Amino acid sequence: MTTTTPARGRRRAPSRMERAAGKAAALQKPRVILALLLLLGLISVMLLDGYLRSEIGNDARVRDGAAYDKVPEKILGGGPILTFENGTAKTQSVPKKTIVLTFDDGPTANWTPEVLEVLEENDVEATFFMVGSMVSRYPDVVKTLVKQGNEVGIHTFTHVDLSYQSTARLQRELKQTQLALAGAAGVTTTLFRAPYSSEISAVDNYSWPVYKELGGLGYTSVFVDTDSDDWKKPGVSKIVRWATPKKNEGAIVLMHDAGGDRSQTVEALGAYIKKMKAKGYAFTSVSGARAKLDRAAAQARGTGAATGSSPPPDAPVSGGQSSGGQVNGQQVGPGSTAGGTVSGAAQAAQRKATGATLYEGKALVYAVAVAEWVVPALSWFLVVVGVAVMGRFGMMLVLARRHFRQRNRTRRSGRGGRFSWGPTVTRPVTVIVPAYNEKECIANTLKSLAKSTHPIEIIVVDDGSEDDTAAIAESLGMPNVRVVRQENAGKPAALNNGVRQASHDIVVMMDGDTVFEPDAVHQLVQPFADPEIGAVAGNAKVGNRGTVIGAWQHIEYVMGFNLDRRMYDLLRCMPTIPGAIGAFRRDAVLEVGGMSEDTLAEDTDITIAMHRAGWRVVYQEHAKAWTEAPGSLKQLWSQRYRWSYGTMQALWKHRKSLTDKGPSGRFGRVGMPLVVLFQIVTPVFAPLIDVFTVYSMVFIDFRAALLAWLAVLAVQLVCAAYAFRIDREKYRYLAMLPLQQLAYRQMMYLVLIHSCVTALTGGRLRWQKLKRTGEVGTPAGVS
Repeated sequence: MTTTTPARGRRRAPSRMERAAGKAAALQKPRVILALLLLLGLISVMLLDGYLRSEIGNDARVRDGAAYDKVPEKILGGGPILTFENGTAKTQSVPKKTIVLTFDDGPTANWTPEVLEVLEENDVEATFFMVGSMVSRYPDVVKTLVKQGNEVGIHTFTHVDLSYQSTARLQRELKQTQLALAGAAGVTTTLFRAPYSSEISAVDNYSWPVYKELGGLGYTSVFVDTDSDDWKKPGVSKIVRWATPKKNEGAIVLMHDAGGDRSQTVEALGAYIKKMKAKGYAFTSVSGARAKLDRAAAQARGTGAATGSSPPPDAPVSGGQSSGGQVNGQQVGPGSTAGGTVSGAAQAAQRKATGATLYEGKALVYAVAVAEWVVPALSWFLVVVGVAVMGRFGMMLVLARRHFRQRNRTRRSGRGGRFSWGPTVTRPVTVIVPAYNEKECIANTLKSLAKSTHPIEIIVVDDGSEDDTAAIAESLGMPNVRVVRQENAGKPAALNNGVRQASHDIVVMMDGDTVFEPDAVHQLVQPFADPEIGAVAGNAKVGNRGTVIGAWQHIEYVMGFNLDRRMYDLLRCMPTIPGAIGAFRRDAVLEVGGMSEDTLAEDTDITIAMHRAGWRVVYQEHAKAWTEAPGSLKQLWSQRYRWSYGTMQALWKHRKSLTDKGPSGRFGRVGMPLVVLFQIVTPVFAPLIDVFTVYSMVFIDFRAALLAWLAVLAVQLVCAAYAFRIDREKYRYLAMLPLQQLAYRQMMYLVLIHSCVTALTGGRLRWQKLKRTGEVGTPAGVS
């Protein structure tokens, strides 16, 4: 029998779909670009953070014991200050009774301020050779340090042994550190100390070319006379003793304000300053010492000029002298006498950063600040997500096992006998088959229903198909089949039309490409023996599982239905009745207003509406149907994109369920938080876990990261294996699980992220029809 039914006063669907399609197309490209930009920004922040922490590009090699025959003897026996005036190497020694305190490897947020406090209390300046990555992380410390009158020098950006590095790497280390200093304190410097360097006598054939190159760039290389060895934590007295120069000699003294616990250094520093002042020593910076040497040399020549600065890196070396007694625009004043502090020229090696250098430096500091906040925050958040995911797996296994044992209880179990919903439901029911261009599948669908062991009425609602769907359904000549034709209005309208046409109080809804097992309808309607139950979700299975994509979806379906749905069933908050196989009380459907067109996930929408109306929704594992999953990645993306977006629409539509009272609010109190957490929030951030995993494998610890990934995979494999076991599926498909985690899962995450971006940007989607092949036949044909 054939009936033609108009769309009953609704707006014409094609025009609405066309408008939605136009809007979606207009917004599609910007959304994709936005998502890619967010991902690119995150990866950039992670790479920057890894570079700052020496996880990326780290070279831990340190050269030791190399030959030094190519280094001039006058250099090896010279002072600790090395310059190249007009290309000629020259060394200088600190004047007698003069101490230049230098601190390496900082700054840090805890120890550097304590060192500065001691220096300020004792009215002493020092020179800090700073690691650029640390400068960019603690700019406020550097700003305070410079403002206090101390001097800064470069200790590279990542603390690498430059004798192993290329010229490009050397220049990059210098430039990045200069930018960090410019961004932090608004200055640049000409002072340099190489990591792992000590006395100038340790210069070898590999490091000598580096120092010559540095001299050519205008840098002054600073070595040490006396090493306190404070990094060994030998105790305060030994640090003081080892830092004391012999025979009233002047000295550049090495200490550290980073690299671990520096409490001994801080304590020793105050004692050392007091001890050396008592001996008549003056304290100054590197530039202060050079100014003192230049003044002495000038007085010896009778000129009285006083300079002592080094030229900036982008200016030619001129022997450290400048006219007018000024260094970098600052007047060089006389130093103090023994027992005091040399001042005035203490920061002569520094100059004010301007122009592009200043702004690039500030941009670097701001970028690092973002990375310093974002990466740790994400790390902790992902730990929480990871714990939640593992907890979910555990909860699913426990509740799924309980559900399975409860629903499959036999008399032999000794726990109340065989499970039963109540009296057997034998009355006829109506099966509604919405169809739009389903000529490839409709025959198999109807033939499978013809074998049903339960009395049924079949209503095929042809939703304005442009092919022979209706004609094929009619040509089968099945007496219990009615074909209802309507103008194209979408699947919800087709289902509502079928509900209105139904002759029985129970309606079974299915897709036009789905094949039912003979007892599927009978099993599906048995829960209606319980008058509290308003809807039943069946067990949908992938029929075309012979392909890689099909096998991936098969694993997803089995895990989803057997674990997720069992869990939600026991918690009485089932979120979705699948469109492929579900049953409803007709009155309940009409009570909640039918299948809504407000969302693209009408099945989720009506399921939540049933909960809110006070009906119980359950899962019937024994009611099995076989559906044709998308056969290409493009079709899969379209389907899951619609599902994800539709689910978000449905959750937003029913957001007031969070405040519903009584049984109707159970979904809002339990189901909605679980769905939001595990179907939206967790999957949205799951790609970050993968990004962090790959990052860890590449830059941190490959073995540890791989073992962690394999451990998570093992947990998923256990869950999947249990789901396959209780659903009596063949385990061979689980061989595809590792590949599913590497490829399929990532695609599903991207789909969800795409859906979130669409939701946040206010986009709309139209109904999307997938191309069907009709390859899913009777259940017996599925292996």
